[in-house]
Amino acid sequence: MAAPMVPTTFGRGTVRHFRSGAAISPAGAARASGMGSRGLARLHGLFAVYKPPGLKWKHVRDTVELQLLKGVNAGKAPAPEQRVRFLLGPVGDGEEKALTLTATSVPTLTNHPLVCGPACTSLKIGVGHRLDAQASGVLVLGVGHGRRLLTSMYNAHLTKDYTVRGLLGKATDDFCDEGRLVEKSTYDHVTREKLDRILALIQGSHQKALVMYSSLDLQTQEAYEMAVRGLIRPMNKSPMLVTAIQCIHFAPPEFLIQVQCMHETQKQLRRLVHEIGLELKTTAVCSQVRRTRDGFFTLDDALLRTHWDLHSIEDAIQAAAPRVAAELERSLGPGLGTQQLQDPGRPWDSRGPSSALGLESCAGH
Repeated sequence: MAAPMVPTTFGRGTVRHFRSGAAISPAGAARASGMGSRGLARLHGLFAVYKPPGLKWKHVRDTVELQLLKGVNAGKAPAPEQRVRFLLGPVGDGEEKALTLTATSVPTLTNHPLVCGPACTSLKIGVGHRLDAQASGVLVLGVGHGRRLLTSMYNAHLTKDYTVRGLLGKATDDFCDEGRLVEKSTYDHVTREKLDRILALIQGSHQKALVMYSSLDLQTQEAYEMAVRGLIRPMNKSPMLVTAIQCIHFAPPEFLIQVQCMHETQKQLRRLVHEIGLELKTTAVCSQVRRTRDGFFTLDDALLRTHWDLHSIEDAIQAAAPRVAAELERSLGPGLGTQQLQDPGRPWDSRGPSSALGLESCAGH
């Protein structure tokens, strides 16, 4: 109910005003908080995208962030806050009309997008195991509380799968097909059987190193059970460890191997191809490195460039959340895989979206 009005004489007319200005409806939540809470409520977790070759991982992350911000800011803004304004206008009939200030409800434009800009301007996204510019494949990203799960993935020492394509007969300075040529050699003597034998030796030596870095006593029941479940992992950082390697295609001079490993870099995988060539008494370069699995994310989970949008990423997070929690619990122990992952459907906490995602708002501009 409006405050009582007091008439005051103003020239020929009568001016009516309130004793104290009052809004018709209470002020609502800030535009940025309102839009951010609805648009980002389900953005808590991990998801995977497919990184094409030739792009840096930073470019992929920034592109995903830009698409998410577009989706969040495209949401319908809350109704503008109404305030009382006194508008001066003529009242009455005849030639001489009295000028009267009338209390009128008008929308405030302080939070309008055209005044303060988009509600969300920055969204921090965490990146899991990185891929260099020449490599392609599964790249895991974390948003919201899912950024903390990236640390759990590192602590779990999960294996990753790659398909690595090699080319026999030449060597370069950076082990890549496009590098500076330093040597050419023959490869007619190389057979599939010789390649398989070299790969078996590599796998055996790395498995021994895996046991050494895991600091486990193989005579104990605990070590036996972990070996059966495939959970033998190094306790701390270690060199690249190959847990499985096999040739899946051989057509000289090209060959394709599948590598399961951990603690690797793509450059080390290219060097591995070079060393395989030396063991075969020839030379070899790497022409392709493609990650097909990163922990519990496979190529089927990776979103293509056309699906890097808010709704697709939300659906991917929701679909992967149960599997992420189960796999981290299996690798790290009960409770450790889920304690950092809040309910994806839960609203943002009292600190607002900026505290969880590094969200910057223009509401105060």
